[in-house]
Parts: sequence; structure tokens; C-alpha cells
Amino acid sequence: MRRFAIVLLTVLALALAMAPPAHAGGLDDAFAKVLVKKVKGANVKKHLDAFQAIANANGGNRAAGTPGYDASVAYVEGKLRRAGYKVTRQPINFVESWSENSPPVLDITAPTPKSYVPGTDFVTFQPSPPGDVTAQVQGVDLTLPPTPAPSSTSGCEAADFAGFVPGRIALVQRGTCPFVNKVMNAAEAGASGLIVFNEGQPGRTDPFPLDIGEWRGGIPMVFASFAVGNELAATPGATVRLKVDANLVLGTNDNVIAESPFGDPRNVVMVGAHLDSVTEGPGINDNGSGSAALLEIAEEMAYVPVKNKVRFAFWAAEEIGLLGSDQYVDALSEAQRDRIRVYLNFDMIASPNYAYKLYDGDDSDGVGSPAGPPGSAQIEAQLAAFFGSRSLPTVGTDFDGRSDYGAFIAVGIPSGGIFTGAEGIKTPEEAALFGGTAGVAYDACYHQACDTIANINDTALDVDSDAIADSVARFAYNLRAIPPRTAPPAAALSASAE
Repeated sequence: MRRFAIVLLTVLALALAMAPPAHAGGLDDAFAKVLVKKVKGANVKKHLDAFQAIANANGGNRAAGTPGYDASVAYVEGKLRRAGYKVTRQPINFVESWSENSPPVLDITAPTPKSYVPGTDFVTFQPSPPGDVTAQVQGVDLTLPPTPAPSSTSGCEAADFAGFVPGRIALVQRGTCPFVNKVMNAAEAGASGLIVFNEGQPGRTDPFPLDIGEWRGGIPMVFASFAVGNELAATPGATVRLKVDANLVLGTNDNVIAESPFGDPRNVVMVGAHLDSVTEGPGINDNGSGSAALLEIAEEMAYVPVKNKVRFAFWAAEEIGLLGSDQYVDALSEAQRDRIRVYLNFDMIASPNYAYKLYDGDDSDGVGSPAGPPGSAQIEAQLAAFFGSRSLPTVGTDFDGRSDYGAFIAVGIPSGGIFTGAEGIKTPEEAALFGGTAGVAYDACYHQACDTIANINDTALDVDSDAIADSVARFAYNLRAIPPRTAPPAAALSASAE
């Protein structure tokens, strides 16, 4: 591999020196062709065999907080270091355990005392930190009475908390954006506690148990019925006691981040895949497949003198709330975020009943989730061009917040990637395009013990690994199609549905 890299380095360096400026961009095409040829599905499969062996030796999984995940990190880190990368482990936190010692409390203490019934009127937002606060309630951008169709954006933006008095308990309505956004905005505004209440339309009135995977706000939080929220909003000066009596224990796992030794650090091409599995199985398709492809590509291009810095990320704790990518982005300064020109995400690229799905960067179908930040359409087009060059069809898939692109989209970083399907059902139209079986899940072993090496579709693995190599190679040399960064979208996507 090193011999190949040295030869390719020499060829590309000579081409760069000899090419006039108007033709320097041709190196992206040259490198893409060479890298695609070098990346082999069989080599990607060897990494998957290693992940399977790790799971077999560690209780059948590679989940966050388990020895199987730690062994996966060690395997990936060792391969990357031997390939010549600067490798960093970034510790991230996750909820190791959470339990309630006693029922939560939500009482109006003034002007007219009233106690609400836990389990009926409200429930604890898991994994709420413990806390016992008594303070005045302050509504935040509420839509009362509710509109016929869900429309509330209460708490979705930091600007919603303009005029919020720190120390008060925030009263926020369900709607539009993920619950996590509301939690973090309330905490950043100085709320001492949080009451989220259901929005009020039919089917959106009662509280229900929900684990949003978010504790970093550090404040006690509950989810209440529409009736409770409406009553509190209609009671001027209402003072409330909010108590959550819980044991919250945090664990630590590591993201693995590797940077190419070459390239302009002001222009970063970031490529990510989550490394963890669910506890139920080894996660060889979800997402050993994406991780293995990235590892093979990283090894093959390690010594190539790329123009733009390439940064590979193997995310921790995706399966329990996208925590690795979310905490990574959260820790970046604005200047560091601005240097990331594109983010490419690869999660489940070898589903047995696959379809070649590209994240819909431009919302060309006009349904579902909105388009990604400016530049996302160009990422989609670049990937589509590769499939088109092999006369392979593709279909779009929404940025629905179920994978690690969410944190990047939230701060305006152009994103894209490939997905071959999870528990969704393949349509007859897709079966006509891609083969396989209509009416059956793309991956019938999704989040199950049977997501083993036998669950991998070798054709999809090989084709998608080539497509990833092509896109990484091209962006590593040429980002001219990516427009300047703009402000993030109004309602960022996240793991927790609204």
C-alpha cells in the first residue's frame, strides 16, 4: 500500500507541477480513478470479518459502553496509525444507567395550590438529571389555542427565549423541532427546570414516556399533557415546584478521529461512520459496513498529497442518540466548524435487500424533510454522477435525523452520503430498479442478532465502497462546486423526534 501511495504521490505531484492553473482541477478525476481501482470490496469485507470476530469474543455485540466497542476502537485506531495518520481519541459521554428513586413532582404552589398526578398528567423526560426547584413558570413562544395542524415552534430557536428571566421554569410546547433543541435552548437561557407539554391537536394531547437521550442541559425536565400546559400558561404568575428524583450515571466512550498528513486545514473534507452497534447484535451492516469502507479508503490514500485536508471520523454512541457526532460538533469553535467544507456520512451501505439511496440534498422530491444546507445538493450530484457512470440507478432519501449528519446540518455544514435501507419496506418500483424483493425490509436483520457477516450484500458493499472512494477523492482535490457557508436552517435535525 505504501509503495502504491509513493508512486501515486509522485505522479500527482508531477502532474500538479506541470499542469497550467486552468487545468489543475483535473487531478481530482485522476486521483478518483486510481483510488476507486485500489479500493477492493474484498478488503472491506476483511474489516467486517474483524468486527464480527470482535463481537463474537465480546458477548455478541460492539455496543457503546461494552468491551466490544472498546475492541472496535482499538482495531480501527491501530490500522489508522499504521497507515500513517494522526489519530485522536475524543472522549464522549453517554448515559450508562438511569432510574427513578421516587415519582416526580409537579405542583402549583401559588397563586392556588394544585398537585398534578405523575403518569397521568405528566411524566419524567428521560434521562432527566435529578433536581428539586420551585420557581415561577414562564411560557416560551406558545401557540394557544393550538392550530388545527401541528405548527408550534416553541423553544426551537434561542431567539424564542428573548426576555426569559434566568432562574424561572421554562414552559415549552411540543412541535416542529426535536425535543433536544428545546431542552438545550432552555438550559442555555438559564432555566432552572423545563416543562414541555403536548401540542393540543387530536392525538397530541397526553404525555407519554420518552427517552430523548439528552441530559447535558443539567436541569430537571418533565413532559406534561396539553391540559396541564394550557392551565399553567393561563395562570399569571404561577409558581411551580418541579422535582425529579433520579440516579443518572454517565459512561465514557471514544470517537476515533484521523486526519490526512496532507491538505489545507482551512478546507476540511470530513467523512464519518458510526462504529458502535446496538446491544442486540454485532452490527455488521449497521454500521460495520460504513466503518469498514472508510477504513479501507483511509488506508489506501494515507500518503497521497491531497489538496484539502481529509478527516475520517468513527463515531461513538450513535445508536443511543447520535452522541458521538453531536458532542464532536458541539465542542468545535465557530472557526473550526467553518473549516469543514463538506460532511459525508455512510451508515448501512450493504443491506441485503438494498437500494442505492442518496441523501436528498436539494429536496428534489419536495416531500418529507427539507433540503440540506447549501452545498448538499452538489454532494448528492457528485455521488449520483458516480452511479450514473456505471449505469446504476439511485433514489433519494430524506435527511430524517436518524444518522450522524444531523449535528453537521444543524450548524450549516453541507452534508450527504449513501444509505441502502434499514427496516423500511422495499417498494415494487425499487425492486424494478435494484432487484431484490418488494414488500420485504431492506434489512430484515436491522438491530437484531442476525446482523452478522452473513447479512452483508457483497455487491452493494463493493459498489458503495467505490462510490465513497470516488467522492472522497474528488472533494480531496476540488471543492469549487461547494458554495460559501451560510446560516444553519431554522429547525435543526436531531436524533429525537418532535
